[in-house]
Amino acid sequence: MRSPKLGSIALAFTLLAALAVGVDRADAAVGVPHLATSTSTSWAPAATAAIHPGVQTFTQGAQCTADFVFRDAKTGNVFLGQGAHCSGTGGNTDTNGCTAAVLPEGTKVDIGGASHTGTIVYNSWVRMQAIHETNANACEGNDFALVQLDPADVGNVNPSIPFWGGPGGLNTSGTTVGESVYSYGNSELRLGLSELSPKYGVAVADDFGGWIHTIYTLTPGIPGDSGSAVLDSSGHALGVLRTIDLAPIPAANDVGDIGRQIDYMHAHSTFTGVELVDGTEAFSPIL
Repeated sequence: MRSPKLGSIALAFTLLAALAVGVDRADAAVGVPHLATSTSTSWAPAATAAIHPGVQTFTQGAQCTADFVFRDAKTGNVFLGQGAHCSGTGGNTDTNGCTAAVLPEGTKVDIGGASHTGTIVYNSWVRMQAIHETNANACEGNDFALVQLDPADVGNVNPSIPFWGGPGGLNTSGTTVGESVYSYGNSELRLGLSELSPKYGVAVADDFGGWIHTIYTLTPGIPGDSGSAVLDSSGHALGVLRTIDLAPIPAANDVGDIGRQIDYMHAHSTFTGVELVDGTEAFSPIL
């Protein structure tokens, strides 16, 4: 992940032991480009799809991991999600989306497995800054961007999370301490060792009014895993990986709540028809 931040040791060890077992004025104001649209969606088989949650994305050289697949019911357009901070241009500790420097919407993104670049058409940091958002919880936890795929690449997409399957709908109730969570990172620092990508852990806390969930995994997210999808114990989409904490729980990760992020997008853009796509493969939490 691009942005480590300072976030109880005893709790961490306890958990570790447990683990061993179209554009209107609102969009035009922030420069959303006019792009070609997709007319239909037929998902590629999960076993052979080149584009899926967990592929690497590169935004002007900054590497992140794509989270979920999204589709606009109005236009048929298909998107990958990534962290808003993946196109941030400030320092690693700049996690406040209402003040952090960020590239504009319209920025191109190189996507692993895609034949064409994608385009950032929505970025929560850009939107919050445009309307001068004052909700401190949203400023910290609303870390989400949509990368629109070129229509030529849509036929190579599958929405399932590698290894785990799902998602199967959205988490709407937050987490409980000790609840199992699942993720799939794809940092280039792992040098292509896919065996290290699946991550199993537990929820530690909800914070910032439910905008952020802190999780602790046996193999924590590292730089480059930022933006990756996190599922709850039932395989619902919980959130988007944001940061790695140094304290109070070393190597814990913060996760932005995807339900709140989607609601904010619906309220502050014309992407009101964009929804998360469920995986074609059933959620299977067996290691």
